[in-house]
Amino acid sequence: MITIIGTGHVFKLAEPVSFIVKNTWPDAVLIELDVSRYNSLMKAQDEGVRPEDQRGMSAIYRQTAKYQQRMSEEYDTQVGGEFLAAINTGRLAGAEIIPIDTNAMQVLNEMWSEMSAMERLRYKLSGISDSIGGKRKVEQVQASFAEDEERYIEAMRRKYPTLVRKLIDERNAHMAEQINRASETYHNMVVVVGDAHVEGISRLLKDPEVRKIRLADLRDRERMDRVRDMVWKGEEE
Repeated sequence: MITIIGTGHVFKLAEPVSFIVKNTWPDAVLIELDVSRYNSLMKAQDEGVRPEDQRGMSAIYRQTAKYQQRMSEEYDTQVGGEFLAAINTGRLAGAEIIPIDTNAMQVLNEMWSEMSAMERLRYKLSGISDSIGGKRKVEQVQASFAEDEERYIEAMRRKYPTLVRKLIDERNAHMAEQINRASETYHNMVVVVGDAHVEGISRLLKDPEVRKIRLADLRDRERMDRVRDMVWKGEEE
């Protein structure tokens, strides 16, 4: 059984994610982090160093990290809090913790270098709009995505073809490969990834038993109550 939890990295999701991991009793917890980000997150937890304050970042990576940090503060949480919850709860359950993502800084650098001038301009303008819109803009984007995920992704693909290819398509393929490889050893896995990756990854998995818990489930009390019942009873979605 593979349980995939779709999250948003700036939302306050530690409690529901921890609950799912705890009551699923996985033998492995797979996280949408590369080894470098995993180590940075652990260092931030142990030493109180914010990830975006650490050295060696490229400009675009630092910009992205700072934006996520500001948004997480608006939601009264920390960037990657759901990952920490999954990691710490998984460790208590005796699960193996496995980072499965590609190198985030390298991917962002490649994305920027491969973008056309027009796509870069759109990306910069979008960044300004996101910064001005703040929490309200985040909620609008999440609502649009949840309403029609396929249409939202395809609209993004037309506007930002390089971004979608580098940040979604290629990473989906890489993470699905890591999950398929881990499934040869582990038989009850929890996978925690950004919600935009859930469907793309699921289509590439070999294991027929995949239970999907989405960001909209985690953020809605009634839907999360149904998830709790499902997890307690050990049912498939």
